[in-house]
Amino acid sequence: MANQYKKSMNLPKTGFPMRASLAANEPKRLQMWEDNDLYGQLLKKNEGHDKFVLHDGPPYANGPIHLGHAQNKISKDIINRYWSMRGYQTPYVPGWDCHGQPIEHKVEEMLGTEKFNQLPTVKIRELCNKLAVEQVDTQRQGFKRLGVLGEWDNPYLTYTHDYDATDVEIFKAIFDKGAIYRGRKPVHWCTHCHTALAEAEIEYGDEVSPAIFVRFEMTTVPEGLEAWEGKLDVAIWTTTPWTLPADDAVILHPEANYVAVVHDGRAAIFAEALWEKCAAKFGWDDATLVTRQDGTVWTMTGVELAHNRYKQPIFGDQGVEGEFIYADYVTLEDGTGIVHSAPGHGVDDYNAGMRFDIPIVMPVDDDGNFYKGDGMGTGGPWSGMNVNDANPKIIEWLDERGTLILHEDITHSYPHCWRCKQPVIFRATSQWFVSMDKTGLRKDALRELKKVKFYPEHSRNRITSMVEGRPDWCISRQRNWGVPIPAYTCEDCGETVMNDDTLDAVIKLFREKGSDAWFTEDPASYLGDACVCPKCGGHHLKANTDILDVWWDSGVSHTAVCKHRDYLQFPADMYLEGSDQHRGWFMSSLMTSVGAYDVAPYKSIVSQGFTLDGQGRKMSKSLGNVIDPNKVCDTRGADVLRLWVASVDTSTDVPCDEEILNHVGDAYRKIRNTFRFLLGELEGQFDPATDAVSLDKLMPYDRVTLARMCEVHDVVSKAYEGYRFNVVYRNLYDYVTELSNGYLNATKDRVYCGGKDSFERRSAQTVWAQILTMLVHDFQPILAYTTDEVMDYLPASMRDGQERAALLDWYQAPMAAGEYEPLLAVNRAIADSRSAFTKAYEEAVAAGVIPEKTTQAARAELTLPAEALKLVQDAGVNLAEPLVCSAVTLSEGEDFGAEVSHADGEKCPRCWNWRELGEDGLCDRCHDVVENNAE
Repeated sequence: MANQYKKSMNLPKTGFPMRASLAANEPKRLQMWEDNDLYGQLLKKNEGHDKFVLHDGPPYANGPIHLGHAQNKISKDIINRYWSMRGYQTPYVPGWDCHGQPIEHKVEEMLGTEKFNQLPTVKIRELCNKLAVEQVDTQRQGFKRLGVLGEWDNPYLTYTHDYDATDVEIFKAIFDKGAIYRGRKPVHWCTHCHTALAEAEIEYGDEVSPAIFVRFEMTTVPEGLEAWEGKLDVAIWTTTPWTLPADDAVILHPEANYVAVVHDGRAAIFAEALWEKCAAKFGWDDATLVTRQDGTVWTMTGVELAHNRYKQPIFGDQGVEGEFIYADYVTLEDGTGIVHSAPGHGVDDYNAGMRFDIPIVMPVDDDGNFYKGDGMGTGGPWSGMNVNDANPKIIEWLDERGTLILHEDITHSYPHCWRCKQPVIFRATSQWFVSMDKTGLRKDALRELKKVKFYPEHSRNRITSMVEGRPDWCISRQRNWGVPIPAYTCEDCGETVMNDDTLDAVIKLFREKGSDAWFTEDPASYLGDACVCPKCGGHHLKANTDILDVWWDSGVSHTAVCKHRDYLQFPADMYLEGSDQHRGWFMSSLMTSVGAYDVAPYKSIVSQGFTLDGQGRKMSKSLGNVIDPNKVCDTRGADVLRLWVASVDTSTDVPCDEEILNHVGDAYRKIRNTFRFLLGELEGQFDPATDAVSLDKLMPYDRVTLARMCEVHDVVSKAYEGYRFNVVYRNLYDYVTELSNGYLNATKDRVYCGGKDSFERRSAQTVWAQILTMLVHDFQPILAYTTDEVMDYLPASMRDGQERAALLDWYQAPMAAGEYEPLLAVNRAIADSRSAFTKAYEEAVAAGVIPEKTTQAARAELTLPAEALKLVQDAGVNLAEPLVCSAVTLSEGEDFGAEVSHADGEKCPRCWNWRELGEDGLCDRCHDVVENNAE
């Protein structure tokens, strides 16, 4: 446009910069938030209102934050910011899991194993504590940089005195109900880390194992097989040859039929369903079945064969025997249908053995080596050897004695330690357990889960199935860094001592001095009258050294945090974590809360997937595919990372790489440019308090657009309430694109070129202001920094009386659904008309009909279906504006269509529209504006 008309134009001007420079500017804004205690202001604003408590699951205090951490904390911040805008007070106390094996392992690596083993427990705990404090601060700074608001100066830490005491408080509550017991049961045992592991600390990976078929010589003869006495065996299959020294039973299926297979002068018992498959595998071409005197095949069921006996495969020559028992879990899919059983090396075997009073034999020490000796309970021929090294030796030994039928290697899923990644073994040790069934904990937990809301709903099935099938919870660990299990041993008689009086004394001790006192104080000094053995009356009690499972530690946060901080509430409104926490924190929190209080600790659970690279692979430094959130903040800015979290479906595993972040960066720029575009015609030029047009007087196109905006806002509100951030993002981003291509592009002529205070301009600005207000409010939970930056430039009446975006109330749409819904059909008719026009316009340009290549130089003859035509006409919308063309004529047709020709008149040099021009060379509107401006 000619320079002479610039003064009469309402050209955009705003201080809101086009370049975000987020990496440089966000830290300054964050510092401003901290200096002005924005989090405190947030709580004060909604003081006295209902609370929404999202209880933070504690990340482990180990290493800088990773992308999974970022997704987790950003998601929580989005939720808290949203509910705060809805008027709820949202106290958020972040926390850290500080005890446990990973920190202790790190200290051991730093010192070296030899030096580490020489240190007293108290010194090891001191070093672990120091490392945990350092790690907490490193992660805290990373989380704050993401724009997450919370009580960062007073987080909860699982090593504090009150937290230590709470561990024992909950222990006592569940102990008093009779659910905690000490027993010698097989548990996952890591020979590298020297500790028992819970199911939540197990990862599964493929391992190649030796699978062997072995015959055990029978010492009893089932009825009907008397002719085979001395030549009778039972055939078993196992993938753990090293467990044979602990064998003391074979397990059959109770209802399955078993037969006796004759080969090479001996008979061996197999499952009837598997004997032919086995014979073919072994090459027993001559195999036949033993028959009874009447010619029928001899069979017996597992129940009928129970209590027969056989020579123990390793120590049988010493007179050691094993027994036939049965259990439902024996399958007839692989092997022989008969399972070798070492109750000390497997939970299923243990449970089956208990029903038949089978003894538990444990020949393996903490390091995974066989005890030395010659008899049962030792490694015998493999004394002192590691169990994995013993496998091939045992197979060779069996082969030499003629009892090995077949050896083959198989690949199967096998449990590994979550920390050191080494395969674990099952090993019976004396541990502390929480019973799932003795006091009805399983039943009660399942009942409480039914009351919990799950997002997504199907994630309920995961924790429910885990509760249904989980064994008793092993809660003791053999480590240094953690909260001790408050049990004593009487040095006079060996009795384990634990009762209400001792537990109360420990709770008091830990609250005053912390759990370190367990290792430094003489029990007599704090137990007082409770320092007595109820069995022998002795007063010499020694503190035991087992510590509590770290999952217990984090699991009792419902009490240590939600109950002990009176500004929170129990149960919490929400727990949000990754899907792995169904067997971790969600589970331990549920068990400790139901065990102590008979109620779930959470009203709802949001379950999220894992972060992967762009190819769907797990992120790892070795692959070089790690996205470091700290680096993203330092280069792209935290708001880009926050926008990425909102853009993906976090209920499933989500990909992220540089290319994906580039796309998110493009989306961010489009959103930011829309903020800037709107501000350009509002900042310093329009204040709704004084300049807005009442909604009932808006121009038709403006009113229809406002209706569409209200619809988008309602969809976004529902998506926030359902924690579907990707639906929020998709609708807002699509709406921004829709505005850029449609309404804002169409009405900028009115806004730029109309009279400054004209009704037409004010009508459009009224809707522009509503759109900007809605976008700032709806994006605030996600784009925390950017929306706060926009606040610096908003007209005063658009700020809800606040200075900072986090303090805004939720946007109240100017139209209710009943008012805006009838106008949505008009909006769709406009959009369909635009599509038909655009296609025809592009054809006209290609044909040379519109040489100027601008829609303003076009006129259109539109056809619309009858219903759409009536809607547009009744609404009074002049389609020339949304189509950004010179003129439109309407007629009825079967479908939307358009014919485009060149506009009549000439191009106005001020507004560039094609109109009939006056003597001054301007269109009528521009003539009036220029003339009024001159006055």
